[in-house]
Amino acid sequence: MPEPEHEKAMRPEDITRLFVERSNAGDAAGVAALYEEDAVMAYPPGELTVGREAIRVLWEKVLANGPRFASEQPLPTLISGDIALTSTPPKDGAGARAQVVRRQPDGSWLRLLDQPEFVPPTR
Repeated sequence: MPEPEHEKAMRPEDITRLFVERSNAGDAAGVAALYEEDAVMAYPPGELTVGREAIRVLWEKVLANGPRFASEQPLPTLISGDIALTSTPPKDGAGARAQVVRRQPDGSWLRLLDQPEFVPPTR
Protein backbone atom coordinates (compact mmCIF):
# COMPACT_ATOMS: atom_id res chain seq x y z
CA MET A 1 0.00 0.00 0.00
CA PRO A 2 1.62 3.31 -1.02
CA GLU A 3 2.31 5.99 1.54
CA PRO A 4 -0.17 8.88 1.51
CA GLU A 5 1.11 11.95 -0.30
CA HIS A 6 2.12 14.63 2.19
CA GLU A 7 2.64 18.32 1.54
CA LYS A 8 6.33 18.97 0.90
CA ALA A 9 8.32 21.65 2.71
CA MET A 10 9.30 24.00 -0.10
CA ARG A 11 11.09 26.37 2.30
CA PRO A 12 13.16 25.21 5.30
CA GLU A 13 10.80 27.13 7.62
CA ASP A 14 7.82 25.07 6.39
CA ILE A 15 9.09 21.99 8.23
CA THR A 16 8.31 23.45 11.67
CA ARG A 17 4.71 24.23 10.66
CA LEU A 18 4.21 20.81 9.05
CA PHE A 19 5.72 19.09 12.10
CA VAL A 20 3.20 20.78 14.42
CA GLU A 21 0.24 20.09 12.09
CA ARG A 22 1.12 16.41 11.65
CA SER A 23 1.98 15.83 15.32
CA ASN A 24 -1.30 17.35 16.45
CA ALA A 25 -3.13 15.14 13.92
CA GLY A 26 -1.40 12.04 15.38
CA ASP A 27 0.31 11.38 12.02
CA ALA A 28 3.60 9.66 12.95
CA ALA A 29 4.25 8.64 9.32
CA GLY A 30 3.70 12.26 8.27
CA VAL A 31 6.17 13.47 10.88
CA ALA A 32 8.73 10.88 9.74
CA ALA A 33 8.22 12.01 6.11
CA LEU A 34 9.83 15.33 7.12
CA TYR A 35 13.15 13.51 7.66
CA GLU A 36 15.70 12.13 5.23
CA GLU A 37 15.98 8.34 5.07
CA ASP A 38 19.17 8.33 7.22
CA ALA A 39 18.35 11.32 9.44
CA VAL A 40 19.61 11.49 13.02
CA MET A 41 17.44 12.83 15.84
CA ALA A 42 18.83 13.55 19.31
CA TYR A 43 15.78 12.19 21.12
CA PRO A 44 14.81 10.78 23.60
CA PRO A 45 17.12 12.95 25.75
CA GLY A 46 20.57 11.41 25.95
CA GLU A 47 19.87 9.03 23.03
CA LEU A 48 19.92 9.10 19.24
CA THR A 49 17.16 7.87 16.94
CA VAL A 50 18.63 7.07 13.52
CA GLY A 51 16.68 6.64 10.28
CA ARG A 52 13.22 7.63 9.08
CA GLU A 53 11.66 4.30 10.12
CA ALA A 54 13.05 4.52 13.67
CA ILE A 55 11.84 8.13 13.86
CA ARG A 56 8.35 7.00 12.76
CA VAL A 57 8.28 4.30 15.46
CA LEU A 58 9.44 6.82 18.08
CA TRP A 59 6.71 9.30 17.09
CA GLU A 60 4.05 6.59 17.13
CA LYS A 61 4.90 6.07 20.80
CA VAL A 62 5.06 9.81 21.59
CA LEU A 63 1.84 10.64 19.75
CA ALA A 64 -0.05 7.74 21.33
CA ASN A 65 -0.29 9.91 24.45
CA GLY A 66 -2.07 12.66 22.47
CA PRO A 67 0.33 15.55 23.19
CA ARG A 68 -0.50 18.96 21.75
CA PHE A 69 2.26 20.98 20.11
CA ALA A 70 2.15 24.76 19.90
CA SER A 71 3.44 26.59 16.86
CA GLU A 72 6.80 28.25 17.54
CA GLN A 73 8.06 31.25 15.61
CA PRO A 74 11.26 30.20 13.80
CA LEU A 75 14.45 32.21 14.12
CA PRO A 76 16.04 33.40 10.86
CA THR A 77 17.19 30.47 8.73
CA LEU A 78 20.85 30.20 7.71
CA ILE A 79 21.23 28.81 4.18
CA SER A 80 24.39 27.77 2.35
CA GLY A 81 23.65 26.10 -0.97
CA ASP A 82 21.53 23.03 -0.35
CA ILE A 83 22.04 22.99 3.43
CA ALA A 84 20.18 25.12 5.96
CA LEU A 85 20.07 25.55 9.73
CA THR A 86 16.64 26.13 11.23
CA SER A 87 15.95 26.89 14.86
CA THR A 88 13.18 27.95 17.20
CA PRO A 89 13.10 29.23 20.77
CA PRO A 90 10.76 26.65 22.34
CA LYS A 91 7.66 27.60 24.30
CA ASP A 92 8.19 24.63 26.64
CA GLY A 93 11.44 25.95 28.10
CA ALA A 94 13.60 23.22 26.50
CA GLY A 95 16.38 25.75 25.84
CA ALA A 96 16.42 25.78 22.03
CA ARG A 97 15.67 23.62 19.04
CA ALA A 98 17.85 23.35 15.95
CA GLN A 99 17.74 21.32 12.77
CA VAL A 100 20.00 20.90 9.77
CA VAL A 101 17.87 20.50 6.65
CA ARG A 102 18.89 19.64 3.10
CA ARG A 103 17.32 20.59 -0.22
CA GLN A 104 16.13 17.52 -2.11
CA PRO A 105 16.37 17.02 -5.90
CA ASP A 106 12.72 18.14 -6.30
CA GLY A 107 13.44 21.43 -4.48
CA SER A 108 11.74 20.44 -1.22
CA TRP A 109 13.57 20.33 2.13
CA LEU A 110 13.94 17.49 4.66
CA ARG A 111 15.54 17.29 8.09
CA LEU A 112 18.94 15.64 8.20
CA LEU A 113 19.89 16.37 11.84
CA ASP A 114 17.39 17.26 14.58
CA GLN A 115 18.29 18.53 18.04
CA PRO A 116 14.84 19.12 19.57
CA GLU A 117 16.17 20.05 23.01
CA PHE A 118 19.29 21.79 24.17
CA VAL A 119 19.55 21.40 27.90
CA PRO A 120 22.23 23.33 29.76
CA PRO A 121 25.00 20.98 30.94
CA THR A 122 24.91 20.05 34.60
CA ARG A 123 28.11 20.71 36.48
